[in-house]
Parts: sequence; C-alpha cells; structure tokens
Amino acid sequence: MNFFADKENLPTENHKMLIVGHRGGAGMAPENSLQCIEKGIQTGADMIEIDIHLTKDGELVVCHDQTIDRTTTGTGKIAEMTLNEIRKFHIVDKNGKETDEKIPTLDEVLKLINGRCRLLIEIKRTNNLYQGIEQKLLESIKAHHASQWIIVQSFNDSVLETLHALDHTVRLEKLVIFKLQWIPVIFDGTFTYFSFKKYHYISSFNFHYRAITPALLKKIHAQGKEVKIWTLEEPNNWKACPVDGIITDRPDLWTTFFQKQ
Repeated sequence: MNFFADKENLPTENHKMLIVGHRGGAGMAPENSLQCIEKGIQTGADMIEIDIHLTKDGELVVCHDQTIDRTTTGTGKIAEMTLNEIRKFHIVDKNGKETDEKIPTLDEVLKLINGRCRLLIEIKRTNNLYQGIEQKLLESIKAHHASQWIIVQSFNDSVLETLHALDHTVRLEKLVIFKLQWIPVIFDGTFTYFSFKKYHYISSFNFHYRAITPALLKKIHAQGKEVKIWTLEEPNNWKACPVDGIITDRPDLWTTFFQKQ
C-alpha cells in the first residue's frame, strides 16, 4: 500500500498560501537562533516556527533537540541543565562553525517577534520529560500579551489535550507524519486512532508534504480545518495545491515565489 502522495499529482488552483519559517528559517541562518528568526521575519514569512524545551531550573528555551550536542559547542540534555549552564555555550552553524549566538529563551523570542508575525511553537513528544511545560508556556504567552499571535503544535496528543484543558482559547495544531488509507489511524511517531470528533479542538493538521492526498485534503477542509505541509525546501517544479500553508527552511524563496505568481 502506498501511503504517500506524489506532490506533483495534487490538484492545482490559485490559493493563498501561508509561509512558515521552519525553526526560524533554518536554511538561512543557524536554526532556532534569534538571528535566524529575525531573518525569517524579514523575508515576509507569515509565521515563524520554533521548538521549545524546559530546563532543569524551569526555563523555556528554544532548541529543536532534547540535547544541545548538535546545535551548540556544548553537550548535555536540556532537562538536566540549568539555563546558565546552557548559556555557557554558543550555537554552531550547519557546518559546525561557532557563532556569537546562544540558545535563546522563549521570552527573548517573544520580545523579538512582538506580534510582527505569528509564532508557531512546537512542543516535542515529551514522554513526561517536561512536567508542567504546558502551563509554563501559557504563562509566558499571557505575560507577553501574545495570545492573538501564538499557535501551538505537537505530535503528542497528551500535550495538545493538556493545553486545551488549561486554556481552550489557544489555537492548537496537530502534527502528523501520515494517515493510513481506508482506516482511521495516523502515524505521529506512534500509530494513533484518528477521528475529527477526537480532534474537534484542532485548527490545522500539519502533515509531511508527501503524505497528503487530494481526498484527505478535501475531507479535512470539509470539516473546516486547515492543512499545512512540512518541510519543503525550494519551490522548483511546484504544482499549486490548495493546502493552507507551507512550513519551510527557506521562507525567503517561497515568499518571493508566491509574490511572482
């Protein structure tokens, strides 16, 4: 069975597209850094996407991995380090070269963006690693008066359900790798039962770009939900399809591409 759709075969039509800078716009500068986020904003991206983790001393920091090994000059698990310990190290670029940047806190990112575009925050599949991260996030959103421009996404149903229970006004989006054909099951890191009733509080289903089919897209749209696809790079040979957003490491290329359409 082929679970993945060829993007070349998706339906074509003129459609307003949201451009989301993945990890700030990781193809333009060191991912999830303040420099990268600022560059993403400057490209005209509609939204910036970041990842958050919780430090040993209860600080929300912006980093994709659970460790700082790949993205900084240091090593260690974020959950086992204090913010001060993490900030002793510098972010490295994609070639491993040290930069002047340090892993930012969520508060720093919120101050930088300050409503200039929307912010899509991903909470990783924590497996109870970050107890209380949902409440911490909501407190930060409230402190920065950011509720109108913050969206939260996760693969983890428990994270999404907890956030919805704590504050049903927060816009939530469900990350999905693919959906099985013919049966109500999705793969989001584990095989999970899927129904629109179960995810009634979800605003957008964000699929891997090769996993969305015209039929599935139509069904989701019929429920009044959006669909974003991740992670597309350059728009070469793009065949327009009526998804609602593209999550990309190169928002500069995509914003330019759609401006020319």
